[in-house]
Amino acid sequence: MKNLRINNRFTAELPADPEMTNEIRQVKNTLFSYVNPTKPSNPKLIHASEDVAGMVGISKEEIQSEDFLNVFSGKEVLPDTQPYAMCYAGHQFGNWAGQLGDGRAINLTEVENKNQFYTLQLKGAGKTPYSRTADGLAVLRSSIREYLCAEAMYHLGVPTTRSLSLILSGDQVLRDILYNGNPAYEKGAVVCRVAPSFIRFGSFEMLTARNELRNLKQFVEYTIKHYFPEIQGEPKEQYLQFFQKVADATRKMIVDWQRVGFVHGVMNTDNMSVHGITIDYGPYGWLEDYDPNWTPNTTDSQNRRYQFGNQPQVAQWNLYQLANALYPLLNEAEPLEKILEAFMNDFKSDYKNMFLSKLGLFTSTETDDQLIEDLETTLQLTETDMTIFFRNLSLIEKSDFAPEAIEKIKHAFYKNEEVNGEILESWTKWFSDYLERLKAKTLSDEERSVKMNLVNPKYVLRNYMAQLAIDAADKEDYSLIDELYTVLQKPYDDQPEYEKWFAKRPDWARTKVGCSMLSCSS
Repeated sequence: MKNLRINNRFTAELPADPEMTNEIRQVKNTLFSYVNPTKPSNPKLIHASEDVAGMVGISKEEIQSEDFLNVFSGKEVLPDTQPYAMCYAGHQFGNWAGQLGDGRAINLTEVENKNQFYTLQLKGAGKTPYSRTADGLAVLRSSIREYLCAEAMYHLGVPTTRSLSLILSGDQVLRDILYNGNPAYEKGAVVCRVAPSFIRFGSFEMLTARNELRNLKQFVEYTIKHYFPEIQGEPKEQYLQFFQKVADATRKMIVDWQRVGFVHGVMNTDNMSVHGITIDYGPYGWLEDYDPNWTPNTTDSQNRRYQFGNQPQVAQWNLYQLANALYPLLNEAEPLEKILEAFMNDFKSDYKNMFLSKLGLFTSTETDDQLIEDLETTLQLTETDMTIFFRNLSLIEKSDFAPEAIEKIKHAFYKNEEVNGEILESWTKWFSDYLERLKAKTLSDEERSVKMNLVNPKYVLRNYMAQLAIDAADKEDYSLIDELYTVLQKPYDDQPEYEKWFAKRPDWARTKVGCSMLSCSS
């Protein structure tokens, strides 16, 4: 990998842990600890992204090299680099958890390519000082989900980390998939994920909680200097601008999550990026039926803190925690509070505009709030597939009557027999109102359909799809990984050859492990 341009700004400019042993411990007065990946016994490349490789400066030919396999499985360390694990804290499910850190992630290095910087990070490459009671490894099951999902999100237009490679370690890893006392050995794997950085809200929370204010100031200024260079002015003004930019980026990310029906599942503050990108794909999922109360996370099944409909409020709560972490640099609460108060108002405005674009209504009227509210209510009267409903909505024409419109979207209903009586009346009423709005628009049916299909995906990584790829991979058949990877690169295109993936969740997947609810080990 001769064209990789190493530029380790993070380790060169920020305080390192002086202790070099890889013992589980509290690590204070530092931002990271040096640690080498655990060497795998027999690594094997399953899949790699040529697009991401090119982005960071790796050629198509180099992907197939032994060097690539060894470096991105953790078997060898790149010359002139020192891998490291980051130290951070966070709130988990609303509770302060103290020191967390990269427990199963190891940053290999930072690289520069075409005036852009990227951090290359291995997930599942072994123990670090922050692994707590775990082994720092990952299984093939969770690695496939992470690898595919990050790339799916990117091509959906959702801010995210990227996936470079998916590699079998050749080792067995013990996991209790449902945390129910039934552990079993599974195949180990390592994913290399790529981002501008992996700096989290919890990175700053840790420093403030420990009263390491000198390091806090240094780290905020480092982050601004390298990732928000447009920020200028006096120090306090810069800190405030930084918080504003993080809030704005976070809001835009959440709007995109809601647009495509994505549920993160574990929005702890240590899983929130200052870049406003989706990180840490664990028990995620896409809405099958439109249920704002759904969460894919078994750990969250009782309180449903991270359910689909609550993601905007959780994002704001997490920003409150970041504001508290930055407060010692400002010693003023009011400017931070103004940004936090504006967050939800701005989100509601963005959400409305986003929702109208999904409906093919690209300018707003006074009745649109009611139209949206009525649709969100009607969608929940019977199980209705979110992705299929919005995609097929583009088939409707201004000349249609409500019964014809309902016929065009009925494939989205899980139980067609339920769509009668009051439920049918509700759908008929909504479509009558919607068709009236369409008739008032100047766009032709064809023009509107094209624009709607740019925001309403046809293909998303449903959990049952990922599970099919996992089941096949367990039998050393990786063809489904490659097929899904190909489909998800063009989620807004019709792709007739892959029409079978434009389908509702099968009945067998309703309660199957990995297809409905998932644990944090997923």
